[in-house]
Amino acid sequence: MSANDRPVLLRNGLVLTMDDSHTVLPGGDVLVAGDRIVEVGHRLDAPGDALEIDASGGIVMPGMIDTHRHMWQTAMRGYGADWTLTQYFVWYYLESGKLFRPEDVHAGNLLSAIEAIDAGVTTSVDWSHGLQSADHADAAVDALESVPGRFVLAYGNIQQGPWEWSTSEAFHDFYRRRVDGGKLAGFQLAFDVTGDPAFPEKAAFEVARELGVSVTTHAGVWGATNDEGIRLMYENGFMAPGTVYVHAATLGADSYHRIAATGGSVSVSTESEQSAGQGYPPTFQLRDYGIPVSLSMDTSVWWSGDLFTAMRTTLSADRVREHLEAHGRQETVTHHKLRAEQVVEWGTRGGARALGMDSQVGALTPGRRADIVLIKNDASPAMSPILNPYGHVVYQAQRGDVHTVLVGGRLVKHEGRLLGVDLAAARAKVAATVDHLRETLGEEAWQRGMNPDIPETSVLENPYQYTEYDAGSAQWKH
Repeated sequence: MSANDRPVLLRNGLVLTMDDSHTVLPGGDVLVAGDRIVEVGHRLDAPGDALEIDASGGIVMPGMIDTHRHMWQTAMRGYGADWTLTQYFVWYYLESGKLFRPEDVHAGNLLSAIEAIDAGVTTSVDWSHGLQSADHADAAVDALESVPGRFVLAYGNIQQGPWEWSTSEAFHDFYRRRVDGGKLAGFQLAFDVTGDPAFPEKAAFEVARELGVSVTTHAGVWGATNDEGIRLMYENGFMAPGTVYVHAATLGADSYHRIAATGGSVSVSTESEQSAGQGYPPTFQLRDYGIPVSLSMDTSVWWSGDLFTAMRTTLSADRVREHLEAHGRQETVTHHKLRAEQVVEWGTRGGARALGMDSQVGALTPGRRADIVLIKNDASPAMSPILNPYGHVVYQAQRGDVHTVLVGGRLVKHEGRLLGVDLAAARAKVAATVDHLRETLGEEAWQRGMNPDIPETSVLENPYQYTEYDAGSAQWKH
């Protein structure tokens, strides 16, 4: 009998259930049988054939959920570290993104999916806007289905208008073959609304409605999508519950009211918004409007691929804004409004709600699917003591501290080692994609793309700088 055929009992951990009451159980146990959580409590009886995992000194929490990641771009990890959003658009939308073959989409998805479960992200939305053909889409799904995680495909194609690809026979054939009754955890349409008064995106919204699936859209992105897009969606009746607005960083009050009133949610990618220029991470505003929040990593072309970083940067960015605005009013913040506990909620249950999966994942309660993470690292001095468990998850833990991961009751990582995946093969596929891109672009273009020009800067004249020494007076002159 293999480990995945046996019940699993995580024993004596600090359990963050993320249930409706945010129950915390020091010295708690979580019992799993099949793909479900059976019981959560203390000193639970273990079935005779159970695999017992010692969780003492660790934190047991729900698997984390990433609601927006361009997984197909993972072969380019770190390449765009110095990019702005403009340079990203030029590289992927206008120029080199067209060079990605189906096998390159497969390679990026494969490595990204493995990376996700390794970091305790048990559900990921593949915001897959590189699907230039049905072959690319098949390659994307083949990769996701080969990794023992939970994946939602958000289908997009930045090389065509959404009114073109969403109405094509090739897309609908793909949907019938791979999505309707397939292995994916979910499916969305992924496209943006530019604010064109003709509202050409209407056709794609109608397809989403016909298929009964949600839309995920980059909204409130400086210089790209704005309040006009939100207005057009609302006035045409397409702001539906379940719509996920990514970034939403530069919207006005009216747009936020519309999102809140229609049951939408916002996927915040703080590392991205801080660096690329979409706008200031908007959680400080979303809280005021009562808009539900989930977290995401966007793309490994720039940033990390783990939700520990997402939680950490989101909480810090929110607090920076709170302090900055208070200082502008000559006031002092004495008590933070946003707490680590709320950000852990966004990284788990918030993602489940955004995806319509709240009854299935996002919390450790009996009957939910057993997507579970044990954070434990006896070799790390940073894992002791654990005093504030939410604060520890946000500000102390990191992907290297992920000891055990279960997805649907299946062990996919244990004692710090991945199970059931071929990382070497995934790395080889990504290496082949990098070789293809470098050879096709040429080395000069490859290096130029990775190292954008640095704008000229000037140093302000300093009135306190000494410029001349008068020997007669033994003094410096200005």
